[in-house]
Amino acid sequence: MIFFSFSGDQVIPIFLPQCGKCSTCMHPTGNLCKKDQETGFMEDGTSRFTHKGIPLHNFVGTSTFTEYTVVHEDSVVKIDAAAPPEKVCLISCGFSTGYGAAINAAKVRPGSTCAVFGLGGVGLSAVMGCKEAGASRIIGIDINKDKFPKAKEIGVTDCVNPKDYQKPINEVIFDLTGGDGVEYSFEAIGKPETMLAALNSCQMNYGKCFIVGVPPTDSMITFSPGLLFTGRTWKGTLFGDWKSKDTVPKLVSDFMNKRFSLDPLITHTLPFDKINEGFDLLHSGKCIRCILTF
Repeated sequence: MIFFSFSGDQVIPIFLPQCGKCSTCMHPTGNLCKKDQETGFMEDGTSRFTHKGIPLHNFVGTSTFTEYTVVHEDSVVKIDAAAPPEKVCLISCGFSTGYGAAINAAKVRPGSTCAVFGLGGVGLSAVMGCKEAGASRIIGIDINKDKFPKAKEIGVTDCVNPKDYQKPINEVIFDLTGGDGVEYSFEAIGKPETMLAALNSCQMNYGKCFIVGVPPTDSMITFSPGLLFTGRTWKGTLFGDWKSKDTVPKLVSDFMNKRFSLDPLITHTLPFDKINEGFDLLHSGKCIRCILTF
């Protein structure tokens, strides 16, 4: 996500708009604004981008992989002019999604045990949230063992690679927790099988599982109702349940006041003309977050 300035103000574009007027925005906990730009066009049904006369879609209402973009006022928010853009750009999406899943959506309890499935940028942000909330144990699950040193640096206490075990990963989690399971689990991958594993890893009565990763649109999950009947909670969370325009400036302020650091999440910085190298780094698992500069 690229940070930019507009009309002399330092701003962050937000993929999740907040109009402040629809029924969802007016609800005390709702954040999926009805002006969500899923169509790829502006609110008036047009696009500000063309290629050889053909209209191009405005990706999630922001289209930030461009030197200049046009966004609706509900999809941009002014922030502290002193904030470093090459760092706080992460607050527009991935960091806030993971961190908020733990801090805001789950409201992780001090002294609790958590499991985070997927140790990419969003998953590690969830780890940071769990640590900030006072979790006593944070189990990180990933099939890429190269991510473990960074995960431990950020706050993971136990790193688990499912490939190292013959049994299902949820059984491994139960073994690690004395047969109880974790109080909170977070799926930050977007795969149906790991979503179900995250649910199965929760304590059967008061465990809470949060779906943070974006699943394929045609994916399906089949599970026994007994997994929920005993008291478990299974919940999706979008952008950490934050109301975007209300919260982003506050998170930037928290960063400026050193409540959290974004440096551990930034592993690469590249000029914009090497954007494809950035994607390759992400796909290879060698990168947590790559900052593109103009």
